[in-house]
Amino acid sequence: MTAILPALADALCAVGLVQQAIGSTLVRVARHPEASMPGDAPGITVLKPLHGTEPLLDIALESFFLLDYPRFQLVFGAADPDDPALALVARLQARYRQVDVATVAGPHRAGRNRKVANLIAMRSAARYDLLVISDADMHVAPDFLNGIARSLSRPEAGLATTFYTGLPANGALAARLGAMQINHGFLPGAAIARALGRQDCLGATMALRGADLDRIGGFEALLDHLADDNVLGQRIRATGKQVVLAPALPATSVPETTFAALMRHELRWARTIRALVPFSYAGMITQFPLFWALAALLLSGGATWTWIGLALAAGLRYMIAQQLERRLGFSGRGRGSPALASTPAPWLFLLRDMVSAAIFVMSFWSDTVEWRGNVLEADSGRSDSGRQAEAAPRHMN
Repeated sequence: MTAILPALADALCAVGLVQQAIGSTLVRVARHPEASMPGDAPGITVLKPLHGTEPLLDIALESFFLLDYPRFQLVFGAADPDDPALALVARLQARYRQVDVATVAGPHRAGRNRKVANLIAMRSAARYDLLVISDADMHVAPDFLNGIARSLSRPEAGLATTFYTGLPANGALAARLGAMQINHGFLPGAAIARALGRQDCLGATMALRGADLDRIGGFEALLDHLADDNVLGQRIRATGKQVVLAPALPATSVPETTFAALMRHELRWARTIRALVPFSYAGMITQFPLFWALAALLLSGGATWTWIGLALAAGLRYMIAQQLERRLGFSGRGRGSPALASTPAPWLFLLRDMVSAAIFVMSFWSDTVEWRGNVLEADSGRSDSGRQAEAAPRHMN
């Protein structure tokens, strides 16, 4: 038994490294560039729900004013007319007067999901039928909408989504670790899931036709769900259409400056995923390989072979990360942040995997998540005898 446990831990480490290598290779599929859209490309309205400011928000929003697409409209919305993010939008609108911009501000329809309530109000200002819902903190390349439009031109496509990377918004260790989880945890895992046939809708970018949205009940059908992206994907698939992956790779800002903030954010993510896909979530136990290599070392009492195993695992983890970042174009040029100019140090991967293991364990302690000052129950996005399987939000004191 003494030898079995370290061997089992090392086996989990090996499986995790293989998954990382395969997933990192598959990510290349999402980065093939698309040709420019012709002049008769469909008009697109981009919906950008806002809620306060955060580091790099001005840069993220400006990237949408710099889009290179024949016909597009930007619609920004906030529940509070005095939201400071609206002031950023006003400055950008004055700088880029050629861009078609609309702003919707004021109290929105009551509901558990405030982002969706915002989207309901914003849709009334949409000029075009093709809608792109994009989180406020997303950074995009000028050709972002080209891939979206081409993906939705396929008759079987009902919704287009994209992978995304993490961009540290500051030099804090928490922000770097958060970006590492996205770039070296989420991204390879999402690529494997897509290759295995899953059609997950990733909420950072969602694009669909207004007719398809109306067919599933509009944004109103998502109002009482925390995981609105998952519900949207489910309902589009239920109509017989597919959730397709667009050939674009935006980046999301990672603003956390403290471990406490990072843990709250990642626990919300983990508990929501566990509620949505419990069996797949259990399989994520292999996604922190260096934790298992360290566990093998401790369980063996420091046996020589486990020291060798930890060193080999750390080296392989680092090499896989380097290869992925080269494919994504991170190495040597950074994407707006020096933290992305080179692969994180090997010891950071050990720390990252330790944090990931802690998040995994803590995700089973409760079904509640904290989101923008509220505590909600993570829900599956499915109905149970006509009743939505989630609790009402409870305001935090």
